[in-house]
Amino acid sequence: MEILIFAVWLVTYLAGAVWYILYLIHMFQQNSYKPREYREWMGLHVNVGRLLGKSLYAVVSLPLVIVGNMGCFVAACVMNGMTIWVNKPRKAKKPLVYTPRVRRMLITTGILYLLILAFVLLPGIWMMAAGGTVLTLPGVMAEPAYPVFRNVEFILLLMFILQPFLVLLANRINHPIEQGINRRYIDDAARILREMPELKVIGVTGSYGKTSVKYFLHTLLSAQYNVLCTPGNFNTTLGVVRTIREHMKPFHEIFICEMGARQVGDIKEICDLVHPDYGIITSIGPQHLQSFHTIENIIATKFELADALPGTGKVFLDYDNPYIREHKINKPVVSYGTTGENVDFLAYDIEVSAQGSSFRMKDENGKVHDFHTKLVGSHNVQDIAGAIAVAHTLGIPMEKLLYPVRQLESVPHRLQLIRQGDRIILDDAYNSNKSGFEAALDTLSMFRELRILMTPGMVELGEKQYDENKEVGVYAADKCDYAVLVGKEQTKPIQDGLLEAGFARNKMILVDDLQEAFRMVNAIPGEKQKVILIENDLPDNYA
Repeated sequence: MEILIFAVWLVTYLAGAVWYILYLIHMFQQNSYKPREYREWMGLHVNVGRLLGKSLYAVVSLPLVIVGNMGCFVAACVMNGMTIWVNKPRKAKKPLVYTPRVRRMLITTGILYLLILAFVLLPGIWMMAAGGTVLTLPGVMAEPAYPVFRNVEFILLLMFILQPFLVLLANRINHPIEQGINRRYIDDAARILREMPELKVIGVTGSYGKTSVKYFLHTLLSAQYNVLCTPGNFNTTLGVVRTIREHMKPFHEIFICEMGARQVGDIKEICDLVHPDYGIITSIGPQHLQSFHTIENIIATKFELADALPGTGKVFLDYDNPYIREHKINKPVVSYGTTGENVDFLAYDIEVSAQGSSFRMKDENGKVHDFHTKLVGSHNVQDIAGAIAVAHTLGIPMEKLLYPVRQLESVPHRLQLIRQGDRIILDDAYNSNKSGFEAALDTLSMFRELRILMTPGMVELGEKQYDENKEVGVYAADKCDYAVLVGKEQTKPIQDGLLEAGFARNKMILVDDLQEAFRMVNAIPGEKQKVILIENDLPDNYA
C-alpha cells in the first residue's frame, strides 16, 4: 500500500510539473523567445504572485512526504492534485504553438529533469546494490536504507521552485542549435530575394498602426501590381523569413514587409535581410518601454528602416507624430498627416458615422480628392492616408485609388466595427498605446448611442505605466457614459484618472475578466443602443 501511494504521489507530482513547464514555455513563447523579456516578465510583481500560486501546492506537498506517515502521504497526493488543477492548460487568447523550437525545448527540459533525478538517485541505488540491501522508500519507512535518499524530496522541491529558470537553462543549451537552424533558413530566404532583382520591397514599421497600414497598402497596390505582404503578426526576422520561403513567387512585383521591434537592432536585422527600397514609419510612442527603456531607443530603432534605404529610396513619414516630425534624416521624405498644412499628402474634413468615414485628401500637387471608407475613426483615416501616399508615389493615379479605399476592410481587432444585434462593438483589442487609445475614444465620442468603454488598461510602459494609464482615464471621462474596467488593481490608474476628471463613480464598473465585463454591459439599463469600445485585451502573459 505504501509503495502504491508513493507511486500515486510521484505520478501526480510529475503531472503537475509537466503542466507547469508547458505554462512557462508558453510564456517564453509569448515573450518572443527572448530571455531578457522573459526574466523581466517574471520580475513583475503580479507575475511573481502568479508563479508562486502555481507552485504553492507542490511546495506544500513535498514537506508532507518528508514527514512520512500515511496521512501526510494522502494529503501530499491531494496537494499534487491541486497543483495539476492550477497548472492545467486553459483556453488562451494565443495558445502555445508546438513549433519545432518548442518541441526541442520540451525534450531538453525533460532530459534535464532526468539527469538531475539520476544524479540524486543513482548513488543510493549503487550503494544499495553493493550492500545487497533491499530498497526502502524515503518517507515510507522511518529509516531509509541509505541517507542519500533523504535528499530526494529536497531536490524535487528545489526543482519545482526553480522551474522558471529551468526553461532559461534549456533555451541556453539549445541556443547553438537554434542559431544554426535559423541561419540556414535566413540564408535560404536571402537566396530567394537575390533571385528576384526586380522585386520592390516596402518596409513598414511603427509603434502602432503598422499592421493596418500594411493591409491597407496591400489592397491599394493590388489595383496595379502583384503584391505579397507578411501575414498576420509575422513581423520578426524569422516571421519574414517564413513568409519569403513559403509564399514568395517569381511573379510577385512588390513585397510589403512589416517590421516589429522590441529592442534596438531588431529593425536593422530585418533590413539586412530584405534590403527595402521604400519605408513607411507610421508612428512612434512609448510602447514596449519595458524592453526599450527609453523613448530615444524607440526612435533610433524605428529609424533603422530609413537608415537602411538606398539613396534612391523614399521614406514615408506620419508628420502628425512629433517624434517622427522632429527627427532629422538625410533620405528623401514624403510626408502625410491629418493635422498639419506642411505635408505632401493631407487628409482633412474627416467625418465619422456608423456607416464609416469620409475625408478629403490633398496630394503633393495640391489637387483635392474625396474619399469614403467603411472604416471608422480618424486614426484609420490617418493610416489610409499613409497607404495612399505610398501607392500614389509608386505610380497609381489617385482616381484609381477611390474604389480600393471604399473597399478596405477593418483589420481584426484594430478599431474594427462589428454589429451584434442591438449593439455596436468597436474592437480595438490589439491596441495598447496612449495615442491609439485616445484616438479610439475620440471615435467613441462621435456616436450618439450609449457609449461604453471596456478596457484592462495598457502594459509594457515601464515607469510611465501609471501616468500613461491615468492620463487616458482623464481623457476618457467625457468620451464615454460608462467605463467597464477589467482588473481592480490593473486599472487603478485609469480609475484615478476618471475620478479626478469628475466621472461618476456609479458609472464605473470593476470586473475580474472579459466575460464578466460583457455580463455587466448587458445589465446596464437604458433604451438607447449600446456602443462598446473594447480597448486593449491583455495578452496571456499579462491576463
